[in-house]
Amino acid sequence: MTLPNRILMGSMHTGLEEEKGGMEKLARFYAERAAGEAGLLVTGGIAPNRAGVVAWGGSRMSSHRHASHHRVIPKAVHAEGGKIVMQILHAGRYAYTPFCVAPSALKAPIGRFKPRALSARGVERTIRDFVHSAVLAREAGYDGVEVMGSEGYLINQFLASETNLRADQWGGDFERRCRFPEAILSRMREAVGEDFLIMYRLSMLDLVAGGSNWEEIERLAQRVEHAGTNIINTGIGWHEARIPTIATMVPRGGFRFVTKKLMGAVNVPLVTTNRFNDPATCEEALAEGCADMISMARPFLADPHLVKKARLSRAKDINTCIGCNQACLDHVFKRKVSSCLVNPRACHEGDFPVIPRPEISQSVEDRGGKGGMQLVGRRIAVVGGGPAGMSAALERARLGAEVVLFERQAELGGQFLLAQRIPGKFEFNETIRYFQTQLSYLGVEVRLGVAATTNNVAEFDEVVVATGVRPRKLDIPGSDRPEVVSYVDVLNGRVEVGARIAVVGAGGIGFDVADFLTHDADDAGFMASWGVDTSLESRGGLAAAQRTASQREVHMYQRRPGKMGKGLGKTTGWIHRNTLKQRGVKQWSGVSYDRIDDQGFHVTLEDGTSQVQAVDHVVVCAGQMSFVPEDLIHPNLTVIGGAKDAKGLDAQRAILEGMVTT
Repeated sequence: MTLPNRILMGSMHTGLEEEKGGMEKLARFYAERAAGEAGLLVTGGIAPNRAGVVAWGGSRMSSHRHASHHRVIPKAVHAEGGKIVMQILHAGRYAYTPFCVAPSALKAPIGRFKPRALSARGVERTIRDFVHSAVLAREAGYDGVEVMGSEGYLINQFLASETNLRADQWGGDFERRCRFPEAILSRMREAVGEDFLIMYRLSMLDLVAGGSNWEEIERLAQRVEHAGTNIINTGIGWHEARIPTIATMVPRGGFRFVTKKLMGAVNVPLVTTNRFNDPATCEEALAEGCADMISMARPFLADPHLVKKARLSRAKDINTCIGCNQACLDHVFKRKVSSCLVNPRACHEGDFPVIPRPEISQSVEDRGGKGGMQLVGRRIAVVGGGPAGMSAALERARLGAEVVLFERQAELGGQFLLAQRIPGKFEFNETIRYFQTQLSYLGVEVRLGVAATTNNVAEFDEVVVATGVRPRKLDIPGSDRPEVVSYVDVLNGRVEVGARIAVVGAGGIGFDVADFLTHDADDAGFMASWGVDTSLESRGGLAAAQRTASQREVHMYQRRPGKMGKGLGKTTGWIHRNTLKQRGVKQWSGVSYDRIDDQGFHVTLEDGTSQVQAVDHVVVCAGQMSFVPEDLIHPNLTVIGGAKDAKGLDAQRAILEGMVTT
């Protein structure tokens, strides 16, 4: 198979796979990415049998009926000139069902159920199911399959000595543990023929104790090539690994050194992956000889046309993935349909007006989309230049309205201006850049340093209020003392805090502020701080973490009893909690705030005892309040984002609400 370029769209489970009518929606989703010139698309993981589904009702490819349902997907992709392969994924002991199976009866640290050990006949049956799934994928019209052999799923469980305790032909030394993927691939190749693509996702860095060493990884790569693989993709980290691999704090393309080490050891193309989100980093990695191809997944949620925009020298128009996980992975773990914080159209392409593709100019005449939602001839004022306001202004301009955006500060961005100051969250600046570029392109008039009033919005047909939130103040004796400061002033650099800090509030902002104040503990860099062996000499790629305690003494307090950071993201909360714990941040929940005086911050702990913490500063992160100017009056006024509801300070909701025009 000849690919048009070396950028692949990697596998992502969206939740549409299990939704009624989801195949038609997936067809739209993948077709749009194919039109955006992804070189090859990979579907979300599809189980080869019932035992292999990730959760109840999970999507399978095990019958002709399943193949028939899938046909609409490759047909739509091919109509756009693209190629697509179906990923075959058997969850093994990661399956969230009581019928999960594994090479040995060992419960996963992140699993709920103890798996049943496959019998020898069960292993053979599972191999046949993998092969049958590939045959059915060909019947459905797919151009190939990707066999998921990484991330700690079933094949990985056969390969690692820690999870494979078998004494038969499928366990024991490494040669025998390799037989499972070899048998799958060789029999699959024989069944599907030579003109059907087989890609194998190989775990090149397990990041778990007892994982493979580099000699085993290299030997496995050579053996899967010999078994009939056309392309080898890179897998980084098992799901149970306690090292971030795709979150926003991971450096861009940070794991490409792993694939580079395998270059030259095999004669098939190698794909590198993880935290590639912009064309420049991809080009850099390819020029350095790190891989033959690059795989990106979530960036295609954020912008389906990112490859085409890069080819057209329009990189500034790319809506960059910020690696937040909030609307993609977090949604999937909640059994919700995935989307994207910065692009709510993702996986919901049929629910919004169509955006013209990059090769089409965006004049007023070719905007407007579907459903009679054209706003040509209307004058709309948007008040507030944060995520909600920028989203609202952009969507209305796309629909043909004449839009004026009022922002009382000197620059656009709102809460994202603060977020980008948090170490590891620099990507939020990319979203501000994207909105600024698009607003300028569509002729939106941006009035910076101008507060909207009843008088200066009177001429507009509609006013959208997106004035966001204001920090909630601490109301206890002594809260007016000079050492009591808002998180806004700390992050903006208007206040330089001392060495002893009390952070009041343990929501997302409290954790961000504590991270900001203690980042000196990570001076060794990401890989060293988290304990990644970049020499790849240790088993599993693990090394001793070089993170140290911060030079600041930081205490975090929350009134609510129970675990701190309970409301943090499902897939990133553990990262923030582990980070602060390793940096020596003390955490106190179920606390009553009493007073602040010369002695320090007085509190009553959950057990009823009193504590006074000597501090240089008390940083207040105790929530936010919606802010709507009382003197802003208009007969057609709509309030969105944090101004409508400050709960959770949800940028995902803010951007989505900005796009709703009816």
